[in-house]
Amino acid sequence: MMKENGVICGRLSEENFTLASLDGFISRQEVSACWRKRDGQWVLLPIAYTDDCAPAASAVLEALRAGSSAFGAWTDGQLAGFAILDRERFGSRAQYVGLAELHVSQPLRGQGIGRALFRLACREARALGAERLYISAHSARETIAAYRAFGCVEAEEINWTLAKREPCDVQLEYVLEGGGAGDIG
Repeated sequence: MMKENGVICGRLSEENFTLASLDGFISRQEVSACWRKRDGQWVLLPIAYTDDCAPAASAVLEALRAGSSAFGAWTDGQLAGFAILDRERFGSRAQYVGLAELHVSQPLRGQGIGRALFRLACREARALGAERLYISAHSARETIAAYRAFGCVEAEEINWTLAKREPCDVQLEYVLEGGGAGDIG
């Protein structure tokens, strides 16, 4: 566990994550614009809706039981955010590990919790031997802005299984051997 700015971050397990862990967690996102590829170019379109995208606690526990790596951030004893990293490598050189989930409770966004969780996911991906972190990211303006601030760029190779599952997502990657402005791991 590490503590930073009053936030405790560490590995999720069945000992510190239960079916009640997401009670009070607000995953809601008010979306007003989304990125879409048109004629080979990314454009921001006025697409408005409310998204409530975090998985159920049972899905997080299922991921833990299946061997995924997961990390949590807690403030005042409550789960403030979490990240789930798939452990299976993929890509033409098995260079990718996928960041399956990254969520911060709505009232706590913008405080560096997502960045701290992303950092932990990057460290774990490196430990698994990956060269890059792969993200099939929600296309909302704010979500893509956050990943860009972390240093993510458009994926060089597309994981078509993920892209077909969520055709409006933006396929991103983060180079783990870093040194760039976004190298936070």
